[in-house]
Amino acid sequence: MTRQPIVRAFSRVVAGAALVAVSAAASASVTSPVIGKLLWSEEFNGASLDTTLWTATTGNGCQIGLCGYGNQELQYYSPNNLSIANVPFEPGTRALAITARRETVGSNQFTSGKIDTSGKVQVKYGLIEVRMATPKVGVGLWPAAWMLGTSPQSWPRKGEIDIVEQGGRQPAGLPAISPDQFVGSNVITFADAACVPGNESCAASTAWQTKNWYTPSRSLANRFVTYRLYWTDTQIRFSVLDNGREYDMYKAPISTVNSPALQAPFYLLLNMAVGGNFTPAATPEQITAPLPGTTYVDYVRVYELDGKGEVKLGLGITPEVGKFGVFTDNTLVDNKQVPGVSSDIYIWNQGSMTSGDTPPYEGSGVLAFKYFAPGQWFGGSIQSRQVHDMSGFRGGNIKLKIKAPANVAFRIGIYDTYTNQSAVTFPANTTAYGLVRNGEWGTATIPVAEIAGPKIALQSMLDLFQFFSVDGALPGAQFQIAFDDIVWDSGVASTPQVTVAKAAAPAPAVVTDAAQSGASTLDFAVAATGWADVHYSVNGGSAQTVRLRLDGKSSRYTAGGLKKGDVVEYRFTYWNGQVAVDTAAKTVVLK
Repeated sequence: MTRQPIVRAFSRVVAGAALVAVSAAASASVTSPVIGKLLWSEEFNGASLDTTLWTATTGNGCQIGLCGYGNQELQYYSPNNLSIANVPFEPGTRALAITARRETVGSNQFTSGKIDTSGKVQVKYGLIEVRMATPKVGVGLWPAAWMLGTSPQSWPRKGEIDIVEQGGRQPAGLPAISPDQFVGSNVITFADAACVPGNESCAASTAWQTKNWYTPSRSLANRFVTYRLYWTDTQIRFSVLDNGREYDMYKAPISTVNSPALQAPFYLLLNMAVGGNFTPAATPEQITAPLPGTTYVDYVRVYELDGKGEVKLGLGITPEVGKFGVFTDNTLVDNKQVPGVSSDIYIWNQGSMTSGDTPPYEGSGVLAFKYFAPGQWFGGSIQSRQVHDMSGFRGGNIKLKIKAPANVAFRIGIYDTYTNQSAVTFPANTTAYGLVRNGEWGTATIPVAEIAGPKIALQSMLDLFQFFSVDGALPGAQFQIAFDDIVWDSGVASTPQVTVAKAAAPAPAVVTDAAQSGASTLDFAVAATGWADVHYSVNGGSAQTVRLRLDGKSSRYTAGGLKKGDVVEYRFTYWNGQVAVDTAAKTVVLK
């Protein structure tokens, strides 16, 4: 079955992010901040862009089915428009240079550059500083430093934080001012209150009809200022540090209390668009900005803020272990999802199904649905707001309670972030997976290996539960169906094997293991032509998941910052062309 279009659900436990609003009262944590240690920085001082941290974009958006990147942008992004260069107007400073040019590539008359840290570096809370100098933006250039949520959910549910944007339309009522003396910031999330005609994405913007800008007395062109994002679990504050003085973008901090998307990890993006909805230029003829034009980024730094802040390399996913609750109230689990906070519930076809009134099997929550359109397909799911690594559950089971009429056939499925879907069938009037079809609450136990099949990437899961109709066996009458107490049980964990790495031994050209390549580095490699992930932890700390870089017929990643005596536990997940393979865990001790 193909995945049906997903729409917002109307079940008992659905919740969406509230409209982000400007707080009425300032919080001491962001207006009188205590700045702690430096957690991570990118100084852009090397000979070239560090591709272990950043990925350069190539294309105009059409390559991902989003021509103009959803903003009617006019440029084609190319790595050729990116470099690490000496700054001409500040001797001794090297910086990332993003250059926009009047240059034709295909149907695009302009080129520019864009980089991001997706899958490589993610940030959650803290003080994020970006020291940046923009060119004369005129009409048409749109430089920006911003962040997107690492959630696999679609925008705007994953959240967007725009630390700085320049070149946009100025609000009505503001005295006429040069576009080089106007810069702003923004936060965008999903909100039910924003679901109005003309805004079908339900995107809620803090900049909408709100003062969110800084207007310096002199041009921002070709001079550095520092843009700051103060971010905690309760509030966000944007400011500009210009010539030794700090200016707030907004009149007051922004509350994040009712916005779970803003309480999750984000990755970084730096780019300069040409034209688009944010600017006054919708066509190439309207671009008057002097070209070529270059934005310089001296550095990006992340500090602790009032003891909060974390930076993780790679995908930053900690593998789930033991028992994981997808939807449960009282069952004892090691970790679980909470609807409206860490997961969302969807009804796929509201033309055939709505909320039901079946009482819960346990606790106060239940997935209860009413099917009212005989002959129509039905389906729904629980979608995670963050990726879950369930690779340790391949030998376990999914256990759940189901209450459904005996004469209704349905399927239970799962879905990974690579758009792979797999499911098992519960035929009508048949006992399957232990579920006795008598119309009462019963227990089903589904082996993970069977429902995952050969294609599901368990290390990168989005929907940990789906249900839908069986093609060719659509119901002929109305009915109710309910699910409760959905738990993934991993079973018995494997015992790690211990090996010792040789000091300073160069990594083989093609390996499926790890080798110490220096006093502080460990090389991971997998001889596979598809994707490959390494899951590793240092001295029993939190696990990190990193996507290896594919180079020919092998994939590689180098972990740094290690020292003699560090104990690194690791395992791999890779695609061999037909199935996702999970390797046994091993441990290496640095010499």
